[in-house]
Amino acid sequence: MGLQDLFITPIYILLLSFLAYMVRPFVTTPETRRYFLPALWVRFFGAIMLGVIYQFYYGGGDTFNYWEHGSRWIWEAFWDDLWDGIRLLTTSGGTHFPETFEYSQHIWYYRDPNSYFIVRLAAFIDLFTFHTYSATALFFAAFSFSGLWAMFSAVATKYPTNVKWLALGILFFPSVVFWGSGILKDTITLGALGWLTWGLVQMIEFRNRAWNLWIVLIVSFWLIVSIKVYIVICYIPMIFIWSYWKRILAIKNGILKFSIAPILFFIFGSIGYLIMIQIGESNSKYSLDNIAERAAITAFDIRYGWGARTGGEGGYDLGELDGSWSSMLRLFPQAVNVSLFRPYLWEVRNPLMLLASFESFLILAITLYFLLISRGFFKISSDPFLLFCFLFALLFSFAVGVSTANFGTLMRYKIPLVPFYMMCLIGYSFKNTKKSPYS
Repeated sequence: MGLQDLFITPIYILLLSFLAYMVRPFVTTPETRRYFLPALWVRFFGAIMLGVIYQFYYGGGDTFNYWEHGSRWIWEAFWDDLWDGIRLLTTSGGTHFPETFEYSQHIWYYRDPNSYFIVRLAAFIDLFTFHTYSATALFFAAFSFSGLWAMFSAVATKYPTNVKWLALGILFFPSVVFWGSGILKDTITLGALGWLTWGLVQMIEFRNRAWNLWIVLIVSFWLIVSIKVYIVICYIPMIFIWSYWKRILAIKNGILKFSIAPILFFIFGSIGYLIMIQIGESNSKYSLDNIAERAAITAFDIRYGWGARTGGEGGYDLGELDGSWSSMLRLFPQAVNVSLFRPYLWEVRNPLMLLASFESFLILAITLYFLLISRGFFKISSDPFLLFCFLFALLFSFAVGVSTANFGTLMRYKIPLVPFYMMCLIGYSFKNTKKSPYS
């Protein structure tokens, strides 16, 4: 970041805030209106602070690699030759072309299509922000906010007396604000996951089948698959459990329910399995046969390779992971625990880990309230959506916990599960006396 950030970024804060102010009447209710602009502004703050910490605390990292060693060269290509810039912006990366080699050779993530997707997106926004880091980060933050706001709005309609707590859990949770607002993969996937969930809530819970919902679902799904396919691998099975359980609970006749349940289970299970097979065929690293091996390789790289360099001394060890399904599943309890409730205070090695430790303790306290006082664990089975949130958070916490092995990296990787876990805890942990018209 440089001097131009001090001049250009405030202009875009004002422009995006004005746009949000004009949009607010159409996307809020009297109950949610008060949270709209503060939730946007806190993400702007998170985006800028993430850049400051990466620059002055870490001395570099992913966010600057996407920008300084990525979109910068596409920006320069546009200045030198318009068509070279367009070629770099429209190619998916991985292959060097003679016309653009003088630029692509400097882009660190050019060989990784998933990471280069973020480079291209940042470069496109750079065209409007004059290649200003913090101003470009504001647009990433705005997209993340838009998806989370859409999800929050849908869930607030379903649980109208829990709006305040839902806002805190979805829109203002510290780690989600910080790690989900800057120029990172996590920012885009978080926003897309919010939009995807909004569309599914409209369809499954509110029985809305409008054509524009399908566009939102397709674009959101494409964005996530283009960046982090393992998110949808955890997400898709839970959609079918959600839909399946919704239909089962709707059947009032006990005999009919007992007769139809296995048939519906087979249908939903088969469709989900076929989709997972298709995803695996499109990306062999995440095929069902290779997931366990991939988790072991990723955990080793993060613990002892590039993660050790960027994450400092914050490594953890859950046990032996040899690339087999049995070794991975054996670590399920430890992986869920590390994602949700660690680092503990005595494991803290730096200031960011201290903040993560306080947050993990808060999640643990709310979880204990949920289990022991509100007895929410026994109630979520009667709400298919909350069951979906709980199972997705559980599966995703296992996936990132077992394959990360570094607290610094885990803090960022786990943010997609946090809003869902908090929705699950909040859904029944607090008194809900007002019936939603869509329940």
